[in-house]
Amino acid sequence: MQRNPEELFELSPAAPDISDAPMLHYLEGFIDAGNAGRLLAEHLLRNFSHETVAQFDVDRLIDYRSRRPLMTYDNSRWEGYETPELALHLLRDAAERPFLLLTGPEPDHEWNLFTEAVLAISARLKIGPAISFLGIPAGMPHTRPLGVIAHATREELMTGHQRLPSRIQVPGSAPALIELRLGEAGRDALGFAVQVPHYLAQAVYPPAALALLGSVTTSTGLDLPDAELREAAERTNEAIERQVADSTEVGELVRALEQQYDTATAEAANPVVGLLAEGEAMPTADELAAQFERFLAENQGHTDPPGTAGSSDL
Repeated sequence: MQRNPEELFELSPAAPDISDAPMLHYLEGFIDAGNAGRLLAEHLLRNFSHETVAQFDVDRLIDYRSRRPLMTYDNSRWEGYETPELALHLLRDAAERPFLLLTGPEPDHEWNLFTEAVLAISARLKIGPAISFLGIPAGMPHTRPLGVIAHATREELMTGHQRLPSRIQVPGSAPALIELRLGEAGRDALGFAVQVPHYLAQAVYPPAALALLGSVTTSTGLDLPDAELREAAERTNEAIERQVADSTEVGELVRALEQQYDTATAEAANPVVGLLAEGEAMPTADELAAQFERFLAENQGHTDPPGTAGSSDL
């Protein structure tokens, strides 16, 4: 039986003219080292006014028993339920140029139909290029510039961006499938993966979100101020440096990682290859993460950007 992708979403009847506006997309559930993609999506929604253009049917797409929505119990009764939302939002940058953000939980079911629905919305609204973003763990120290790997449906879209010159197979994701299907349809799409120090992959790491924002603005030309993320990144880096200074063992591991990183990048023809290279002297993620675990728990309020869970007003 043929299924209709338009049954999966409800489009706003008063959607404005947004022809050629870029569509950013981040779906929670796949890998996102340093919470980089989540931080960027939250930064955009927090700092730019937005309206919902399309709403997806989460009851069809989400497995509630694997990702149970939060409910609030107060004294003797249930008083709140956080309904999952998978939606396409319309935002405007600092110069009032429109762009879109598709965000929410990654669907657990009907990936093909969901992807067809995204392409149908894109075609109906004449949306411009689609751009995804996330964080991936890498064998690098936090004291070196974060690399951002790009992939795209056309070679021309890769100009000025780093790439991973390898052929690999990895577990799939809905955002990757969207990019694949857009490319097959002759539409422009690209994605960015910021490389996060492996020992900070489970932390909230604003420097990674800041790096992603830079890649997004470079590729789209959008005017997206980064002051809030930049301040959060500086606070996080300062807190990490304090921990490194207070622990001889952590300091030695970071220096070993720096040496490994510098040697690998100096010898590699492509800096991304050097970044991903492994060597016998490389400290493991567990060695560093064990040292940072207590520090991150104690300093969560000092390292989270404004508006995130556990943040403070410092």
